[in-house]
Amino acid sequence: MKFLNVKSGYCWLLTLLLLALCSGAARAQTTISLDSAEAQTLRRHPRLRQSTQEIEEQRALKRGSFAPANPDFLFSAPTGEMWAPGVVQTIDLPNVYRRQRQVAEAGITLAERNRDVSRASVLRDTRLAYLSLQFAEAQVRQLTYQDSLFRVLRLATERLFTAGEVTSLQRISTDAEARQVTVLLQQATADQQAAQRRLGLLLGRPAEALATSTDLSRTGAELAQTGTTLLSGLPVEDSAALVRSPTLAAATQNVALSQSGISLVRARRTPALTVGYQNQAFENSALRYRFQFGVSVPVWFWTYRSQLQAATARSQAASYQLQAQRLELSTQYEQALADTRKFSTSLAYYEQTGLPQSRAIISQSQRLFRAGEVSYLQLILSLNQAFAIQNTYLTTIRDYRQALVELNYLRGE
Repeated sequence: MKFLNVKSGYCWLLTLLLLALCSGAARAQTTISLDSAEAQTLRRHPRLRQSTQEIEEQRALKRGSFAPANPDFLFSAPTGEMWAPGVVQTIDLPNVYRRQRQVAEAGITLAERNRDVSRASVLRDTRLAYLSLQFAEAQVRQLTYQDSLFRVLRLATERLFTAGEVTSLQRISTDAEARQVTVLLQQATADQQAAQRRLGLLLGRPAEALATSTDLSRTGAELAQTGTTLLSGLPVEDSAALVRSPTLAAATQNVALSQSGISLVRARRTPALTVGYQNQAFENSALRYRFQFGVSVPVWFWTYRSQLQAATARSQAASYQLQAQRLELSTQYEQALADTRKFSTSLAYYEQTGLPQSRAIISQSQRLFRAGEVSYLQLILSLNQAFAIQNTYLTTIRDYRQALVELNYLRGE
C-alpha cells in the first residue's frame, strides 16, 4: 500500500473547519445546574401537589374523628291529648372516638410517608433526566469533533484522488466513514433535543432549550471518588441499608393503619349510651320534665363479626405487602450495588488506562499520518478505535451515575 505525505493545506483546512464549528450559530440555551433542577421540580411537580392535598384530606378527616350520630327530633302524643317535642341522642363510649382519632392519625402519617415516596421518585426522575441530557450533550461534542476530523480527511482524500495519489478504495472508505459519523451526529443531536424536552417537562419548562452546567466527560475522577466513598460506607446487610427507604416506611405505616382499623372495629362492638328529653306532661303534673336514659346494644353480631374479619384480612394483606416490598427492594438493592461495583471497576480502568491510550492513539496516528508513515486506512482504523474507547468511557460514566442514583433512591438518600 502506498504511504502519503499530506500537504500543508491539510492543517489549514482542519483549522478553518474547527474555527467554523466553534463560531457557528447555536440555538439559545438556558444553563441549569442539577441542584436548581431538583429544587424547581420539587416546587412544580403535580405528583407532590397531589400528595400535599392527600395529607390535607387526612387532616380534615382527623378533625371529624369525634363524630357522634345525628340527634333524633321527635313529636309524640302519648296521652292522646297533646303533641310534645323531644330529642334523643346516641353517644358511643369514649374509647370509640379515641380509636377513630388513632385511625385518623395513622392515615395522616401514611399520607406523609406516601409524600416521601413521591418526593424520592421525583428526585430520581429528575436526576436521571438531567444525566440523560448530560450524556446527550457529551455525545454531541464527541461526534462533532469526529465529524470535523473526518470531513477534513474526506476533503483531503478527494484532492489526492484527483491527483492520482490514492486509490478509489481509500476514497470510498474515507467517504463512508465521514458520512456514517455525520449520521451519528444527527442522531445524537435528536437525542439531545429529546432529553432537553424530558427535563423541561419535569421542570414545567418544556419549550426551553436547556443545557447542563457540567460536562459529563470531565466528571470521571470526581465520580470515581464519590463512588468509592459510598461503597466503603455501606452496611453489610441490605436490611440495614434499606432502613431509611421511603417505600419501605410507607408499607410499614400501612400495616400500622390496618392494625388500628382492627382496634376501631373491636371498639365499636361495645354498647353505646342513649339520652333524651321529652316534655310530655300536663301542666299540673308533678314531674313536668321527662328525661330518657338507655343503652344501645350491638345485638346484630354477624355485622360486627364480618367487619372484624374484613379488618383482620386487610391487616394480613398489608403485612404480606410489606414482606413483598422488602423482598423487592432487597433484590433491587443487590442489583444496584452489583452495578455500582461493576461500573466502578470499569471507570477505574478507563480513567487510568483506556482514556489516556485513546488520546495517545489520536495524537500519534495523526502525527504518523502527516509524516507519511501510515496509510489512510490505518489512520481511520486507529481513530475509530480511539473514539470507540472514548464513547465507551462516556457510557460507563452514565451507567455508573445511573447505578448510584438508583442506589441512593433505594437507601432514601
